[in-house]
Amino acid sequence: MLQNRVDPQGNIIRTSARGAWMGNRGQLHGKGKEILRPFKLQAWITCLLQFKGWHRQVMAPNLYTELFFLDEATAFAAGHRPCAECRREDYKRFKLCWIKGNPVYGFTEKTSIREIDQVLHAERIDKQGNKVTFETRGEDLPDGTFIQLDNKPYLLMHNQIFMWTPYGYETGQPLPSSSAVTLLTPKSTINAFRAGYAPQITLEK
Repeated sequence: MLQNRVDPQGNIIRTSARGAWMGNRGQLHGKGKEILRPFKLQAWITCLLQFKGWHRQVMAPNLYTELFFLDEATAFAAGHRPCAECRREDYKRFKLCWIKGNPVYGFTEKTSIREIDQVLHAERIDKQGNKVTFETRGEDLPDGTFIQLDNKPYLLMHNQIFMWTPYGYETGQPLPSSSAVTLLTPKSTINAFRAGYAPQITLEK
């Protein structure tokens, strides 16, 4: 069983569960298909499982490492964004929503995606390689946001939270009434959700 699935905390894990999306952070594996590093590139992208009939050998030598996600909300929580090649329309929609939702940066449609990737990179992983989280008030968070409770990831949807597992989500429960929650989804991505980007979510197991 390969170590190539990603959880909402950004960890690359081993599981037999299948994913709805593929991802890329550069070449992370060695000759024995073992993971050597959490990332190589600042562009962490989410791709289609199938595109133009292309076929890849998973973890082939000297090529990027194929990563897999339960759904798009999981990929966003881990710090990924849509691929500009195989998901061109989603990529353009996300970029526009990201710019609209994050006016503090002064970015425009002509701004290189590399500048957005730099912001996302600072929001998802610190210099020690740890997942970046932040605290905020629990109310008025958009659907598709991930929070962390007792070190476990939960999806927020319709004012309920659903505990994430590699195979799907557990039964929903009310959002805790505490004034602050720990967020896993990068802050600027949440702003893109508020500006209109609705991530794909797989609630059914």
